[in-house]
Amino acid sequence: MNKINKISLQTKILGLISTLILVIIFLLASIFAYLQSVDTRNQVEQLALQAAKSISLMPELREAIEDKDLEISFRPIAEQVKDQVNAANIMIENRNEIIYSHVTPDKVGSKSSGHTNYHALLFGGSNIFEVERTEGSVIIGKVPIIADYGDYTRVIGIVSVEFFEKDIYKNIFNRIKTIALVSTLVLFVGIIGGIFLTKSIRKDTLGLEPHEISSLFRERSAILLSIKEGIIALDQKGVITLINHSAESMLHLNEESFTGKHLNQVLPNLIIDEVLQLGKTIHNVEIQVNDKMYIFNLIPIFEDEHVVGVVSSFRDKTELKKLLETISEVRTYSEGLRAQTHEYANKLYLLSGLLQLERYQEAFDFIQKESNIQQHQNRILFNQIHDANVQAILLGKLGKASENKILLEIDPDSFVDPLPQHIEVTEMITIIGNLIDNAFEAVIDQKEKKVTFSISSMGNDIIIEVTDNGKGIDEEVIDSLFTLGYSSKGKNRGYGLFNVQQIVGALGGTIEVSNEKNGGAIFTVYLPKKLME
Repeated sequence: MNKINKISLQTKILGLISTLILVIIFLLASIFAYLQSVDTRNQVEQLALQAAKSISLMPELREAIEDKDLEISFRPIAEQVKDQVNAANIMIENRNEIIYSHVTPDKVGSKSSGHTNYHALLFGGSNIFEVERTEGSVIIGKVPIIADYGDYTRVIGIVSVEFFEKDIYKNIFNRIKTIALVSTLVLFVGIIGGIFLTKSIRKDTLGLEPHEISSLFRERSAILLSIKEGIIALDQKGVITLINHSAESMLHLNEESFTGKHLNQVLPNLIIDEVLQLGKTIHNVEIQVNDKMYIFNLIPIFEDEHVVGVVSSFRDKTELKKLLETISEVRTYSEGLRAQTHEYANKLYLLSGLLQLERYQEAFDFIQKESNIQQHQNRILFNQIHDANVQAILLGKLGKASENKILLEIDPDSFVDPLPQHIEVTEMITIIGNLIDNAFEAVIDQKEKKVTFSISSMGNDIIIEVTDNGKGIDEEVIDSLFTLGYSSKGKNRGYGLFNVQQIVGALGGTIEVSNEKNGGAIFTVYLPKKLME
């Protein structure tokens, strides 16, 4: 089986074409030879009969028979007719079966065998028959010579025209040689055509042999089954040629129903004209399908610098969000633990130093102060803030604030129930994290660094407020704070507040910015508990 698979496509096609042409040539040649033999035999039989009739109707023949000078007067005519029809022999006999003319002069004047003359002599009829002789089979046409005497007619002789059967076969063989020559030419043309055909097929298959193509097909099927991302392949016209099982499952499609249709009939929101016409790769396009958001990547397929198709891969944004939430949550906890570990290490060093210096009262006061702060923060965090994600975010920021010698106060009046399901943890991380981080940066140069955080879920909105005691914000730049890329801290900044505004807007909320009288900025975010229909 392996040896058969390794036979090249060119060898298979040339072998098939050559065999097919040879079989067709053999069949056609056989049929033609049979038809030619039958047709030629019929023609020869008719020619023998017609030639004999023509000779029998010549007046010169009747006169020569009656005058008994046939050998002298009519023999030249008989020889001429024999040469014209390529007959083997023209024999003329009288009523008594005496031969008057024959190809063999020795038989002239002798009596013929006569066993084939009775039909012509007795009934005056013409007939055709075949006899075997030492020279081979002979086809004979016999016609009576009838003389008209006015009141009656009489058979006065017989004309026989003979053809050797071997001459017929020789003629047929000559025709078959012509057929063989033409057939050889056809075979040669077929082989040349097969060579060009195989080259064209190899070009279409990128030079791959059939067993290589089948192997690639099996590998492709296995890969498509193993990929969890959705895959849709399109041709140069945007018609779907392939949909993998993940795509069918995510989009609730059926491969048999949608293969062969234009992509716009399946995903009308996904525009691929730019990819097909310009060959431009598009990444991370968000498209909503069946109340779900998917992230699409569109990659053109090039051949000879022309776009011959597009491969579109996509994944469910919901899964990415869950993954991002998990990563963000772990990162928040890890940052908080790292900061707290670092801060507590410093505090332990301080306590160790106080104890070694026997300044016990100061060590006791320090422990009491830290305990009160922790109890106050823990009371607010765990008794008043009931959302675990917000707790985790604040714990991380408290550790970071302690590490940077910033006082982060959580408003004692803060209270929040578990957040509504439409508010994702990643969105809260972006909002709270960016507002607090900006406040940290605003107070970093102040002698007394203080940031206050407040959250409340009373009423129809969730209200988040972050206040700092920094220099505040100039009135003329407040309108530019949420512009993408705007920052007063240098290049490659200005994305945090822009992201906050985008998320707040998507959740149907608002954000306000103002300055305190004694300096510092106030950022207030209002998030509706219910999305507007």
